[in-house]
Amino acid sequence: MPEEDPVPRIPSPRGAADDLPILPAPPMNLSHRVLKSLLGAWALSACSFEETEAVEAHLTDCAPCADEALRLRDAVALLHSERNLDLDPMLRSRVLQGCLIRRPARIPVPGWAAPYDAETARLDALLNDFGDAEWHAPVRLKWYENEHAASRRTTVAGVIGHLLTVDGLVSAALGLEDSLKKLLGDSPDGARVGALPRSPAERTAMYWRTLSAPPTRTIREPWREQSHTLIRTVSFAGGGVAELGVPYGEFTLPMRDSLLDRAFECWVHAGDIADAVDYPYDPPAAPHLNRMIDLAARILPATLAARRRAGHAAPPRQLVPAGAPGRSLRLEIEGAGGGDWYIPLDSPGAVGSSDHSVAHVALDGAEFCRLAAGHVPPEEAMAGQDGDREAIRDVLFAAASLSRL
Repeated sequence: MPEEDPVPRIPSPRGAADDLPILPAPPMNLSHRVLKSLLGAWALSACSFEETEAVEAHLTDCAPCADEALRLRDAVALLHSERNLDLDPMLRSRVLQGCLIRRPARIPVPGWAAPYDAETARLDALLNDFGDAEWHAPVRLKWYENEHAASRRTTVAGVIGHLLTVDGLVSAALGLEDSLKKLLGDSPDGARVGALPRSPAERTAMYWRTLSAPPTRTIREPWREQSHTLIRTVSFAGGGVAELGVPYGEFTLPMRDSLLDRAFECWVHAGDIADAVDYPYDPPAAPHLNRMIDLAARILPATLAARRRAGHAAPPRQLVPAGAPGRSLRLEIEGAGGGDWYIPLDSPGAVGSSDHSVAHVALDGAEFCRLAAGHVPPEEAMAGQDGDREAIRDVLFAAASLSRL
């Protein structure tokens, strides 16, 4: 057999007599002074391939340059510490704040609506690069119901549909079209649009029940458009809309708290989606997280009273008139968004007081929110506890009872 050519050959241009071999480039012949000047660029991996080869060949023969190169590489390692490649969740807020300092908004977003604005934007950014497969990824929704953990299996698109239908309660309260009514369309349940359910769970069940096929990525656009419309509407409406009631079936929240509730729900379900596609997802910005925790702390006394009426909590020990200080539990939230809250134990109308504190619970902010979202059983909450064990148990179970589908 004929010997193979030692170098690869490429076809010559038409009309050439022979093929031309691809010859390797000759090695760079650089002086010591030039090679030494390239050490900084080499340490930063900024040299060309040929320069890198020349520098590394030189380092095997020149001890002073090798020592200098080692020091430079160590310095570069300090400059380039490992960090998360995800965008800082506060980046959007800082950019907007910088813009607004230079040109204030004619119609600013109310402070109490900022967490909802931020969390819907963060979730939308997570969804931005999803392909069809990710939209159909299975998601397990979790909550706490009737003293037991509950769950429901859906998809990423199903979660966005759930958020869309429940946000429709806020739309309806503002006099806008209820998104559930639009989703039902000509379905069998469409004839009953005049009496749509107020309960988030019932609304979601109605939406899922009327689907003729699994939801797809097309659900993203109406959800995002509705969130934009809500922000625009409350911004143009001014301060008077903050106290407008939003009915949730068994309870009603003022608009300012309702949008906080929707921001919390958006963050929790964004975390569910991120877990489903194995992607990290950070908690909200500390000021927004603090508002969400504060809402949960303010709702806890009424939730505890409802559990007591249902026989799920210990009876009151010391009733006091509404507005008076009463027996309390100190809820200490550590980390970002943290603070201290005193939860009245015996009457929702009482005022929490440090002087009447009988128990102390300390929780990380994210852990408390996971508990309030029904993602952590009360018995397993990583809480520092001191004082009245019965009061501690009742408050932890009441926090888990804040969750819902």
